Amino acid sequence: MTTATAVDAATPHNTKGDLFSSFNVEDFPVPHGRDEEWRFISLRRIRGLHNDKFDEAVAQDVRVDVPSAAAGSVTVETVAKDDERLGRAAAPVDRVAAQAWTSMTEASYIGVAKDAVVSEPISVTVTGRGEGVTSFGAVVVDVADGADAIVSIRYTGTGTHADNLEFIVGDNARLTVIVDADWDNGAVHLSGQHVVLGRDATLRYNAATFGGDVVRMVPRVKFTAPGGDAELLGVYFADDGQYFENRLLVDHAVPNCRSNVMYKGALQADPSSDLPDAHTTWVGDVLIRANAQGTDTYEVNRNLVLTEGARADSIPNLEIETGEIAGAGHAATVGRFDDEQVFYLMARGIPEAEARRLIIRGFFSEVINRIPVESIREELEKRVTDELESVHA
Repeated sequence: MTTATAVDAATPHNTKGDLFSSFNVEDFPVPHGRDEEWRFISLRRIRGLHNDKFDEAVAQDVRVDVPSAAAGSVTVETVAKDDERLGRAAAPVDRVAAQAWTSMTEASYIGVAKDAVVSEPISVTVTGRGEGVTSFGAVVVDVADGADAIVSIRYTGTGTHADNLEFIVGDNARLTVIVDADWDNGAVHLSGQHVVLGRDATLRYNAATFGGDVVRMVPRVKFTAPGGDAELLGVYFADDGQYFENRLLVDHAVPNCRSNVMYKGALQADPSSDLPDAHTTWVGDVLIRANAQGTDTYEVNRNLVLTEGARADSIPNLEIETGEIAGAGHAATVGRFDDEQVFYLMARGIPEAEARRLIIRGFFSEVINRIPVESIREELEKRVTDELESVHA
């Protein structure tokens, strides 16, 4: 017999897919460092986003650029937070995401028309508002039935920012999204993200985290009808003083859907630095509910620790409530270089430092090469190269 466990917000739930959710920050208790959802991140470093002690709240600085060829197929609007087109994917499941919803004054809505094909990226740029303020906002991407679109969301500049991203993918629709945390030093960013997939819908989600002091992304994907296909890919590279967290859920709530999750990260640090250790956390939850027969899912997280003074936490979780599935599995590794690979390249005349760089570039290329936008692939490859130029001995 299954029993429900009460959460602090006084709502019982049986699985991580049934967490308490609300658009009102007052419905959530202030989190503490021992709480499961917050035990890896340093709450002292997120500038009061969790306890209402943040600097003056302001609107996010956001720009949306639509390819000229898609002007007739894409609608872009700035809407009030009570607009009925917002909040359809799900409500926030943690206090910071609810704080972002409560504190924002407006959101960006992007709609892609039925059966439209948008082959060039719709570009969304969120720029930090700098010191002394805290920005809040939301972006909603609504892809109608039969449509096919690419959306790139890039974060740049510095500041303190919290937001919600919402992706609604209609029946037989396809969405490719790239979420790129390209912050400058000093940025703190926490992002709640929700995706809902219709019948035979396809999601290709790509996340990149290279910049910022503290960045936490929480994507949650839910299938609402059979035939859905979701792929979640991510890359991250943390240096001294950086903390990156990816905490995701794929909720198989209906039959005959597929998901694949693959995140890869690297960390490096200077042990003599006064900055906090480079630290990454990856938590991957996959839930297969009792009526999700025919599910096919796999998730993997790989981490390379390049120096001392760096720490990677990797926690895959697979919860299965039915045995009638096509397949399910998960894997996670945290380790250093494969010395045999280094030796192999050195035996062919390649210096050790260059051999290590080649191995790391190859490590990331498995993920980066799946991004369908050439300019973004090239940019991410350049960032990896730039990071490797500063690897500490």
